[in-house]
Amino acid sequence: MRFFKLLGALLALSAAFAVGVWRGWLPLPAEWNPWSPLDVRSSPNLLTRYKLGRLQDDPELCDQVLKPSGLRVSNQADPPADAACPLRNTLRVQGADVALSSSFLASCPLAVAFALFERHSLQPAAQAVFGQAVTRVDHLGSFACRNMYNRVEGRLSQHASANALDIAGFRLADGRSISVLKDWSGEGDSARFLRQVRDGACDDFNVVLSPDYNAAHRNHSHLDMG
Repeated sequence: MRFFKLLGALLALSAAFAVGVWRGWLPLPAEWNPWSPLDVRSSPNLLTRYKLGRLQDDPELCDQVLKPSGLRVSNQADPPADAACPLRNTLRVQGADVALSSSFLASCPLAVAFALFERHSLQPAAQAVFGQAVTRVDHLGSFACRNMYNRVEGRLSQHASANALDIAGFRLADGRSISVLKDWSGEGDSARFLRQVRDGACDDFNVVLSPDYNAAHRNHSHLDMG
């Protein structure tokens, strides 16, 4: 009986704390307040995935979060509801200070996760290993209306909802190219950089698959918000 009384008291205190934070009676730093918009300039933390999830069906909040990110995006019209792979609230990502091999379609969570990745994972890894910035990201695309691994039957891929991006390599400020296909299995700085980037991406995306996952990913790292 004493245990249940203690549990009830803890639940009541937790509820009161949550209401206090929500009402603004108990101020918290924005990055630790679950109701504050995500700030891509702050390092990811335990609330980042929750805040990313809030963006999917809230275009106004998405615009608010992306505004200070430096990422150039344009809103895309939704396709017909009867499309084989209907998209909602989709953006076209066109790059930022770091260029892209081409623009790509993205759900809002994917676009914001990419902004987090570029700022907090990719560029710090490049500075740590090479002492210079990444100037371009080479990718294999994001949207593809297909099942996982192009199977005839089975679950739709996260690519079918523009919720995944396949990154194939990077260009450094000195013009050097880093290729996932050519450099992943090496022993030098390029391989070390690719592994640091992969490990950092795990803070920004929900799923990260690299060449050591299976042969289908030998030439890219798959990043998604599924």
